[in-house]
Amino acid sequence: MVIVGAAIVRNGQVLAQQRAWPADHAGQWELPGGRVEDGESDEAALARECLEELDVAVTVGGRVGEDVPLPGGKVLRIYVASLVSAGDEPRAVEHKDVRWISTAELDDLDWLPADRVLLPALRALLLPA
Repeated sequence: MVIVGAAIVRNGQVLAQQRAWPADHAGQWELPGGRVEDGESDEAALARECLEELDVAVTVGGRVGEDVPLPGGKVLRIYVASLVSAGDEPRAVEHKDVRWISTAELDDLDWLPADRVLLPALRALLLPA
C-alpha cells in the first residue's frame, strides 16, 4: 500500500499539518496526504487528499526524496505540489493546525518519524539552487 504526501511549496516555505489523532500521534506534524485507493494514481490520490484535508486544489509535480518504509509493508511517497490558485489558503479540515514552515523552522517541529526522515530532502527542495 502506498501513502502519498504533498510537499506544498510557496514563497520558500512548505506546508505542514498537525495531527489531532490518534492519541499517540496527536500534536505531531506531517505533510498533507493519505492512502492511494485501488485504481487511483499517486497524483490523483494526492490531489483528492489535499482537497479533503486542506480544502485546496493542487498541481502535483515530481518526487521528493526516496520511498520511506512504513509499518505493515506500506511506503510513504512524497511529491512536490503547488496551489492551483495563489489566493487559496489551506485550512485544517481534519487536523489540529496547518502552518507554512521555512527551512530554518524544519527542525523545530515534532514530526512523525516517517516525515522526519524526509527533512533533508525538504531542506534541499526549499533552498535556492
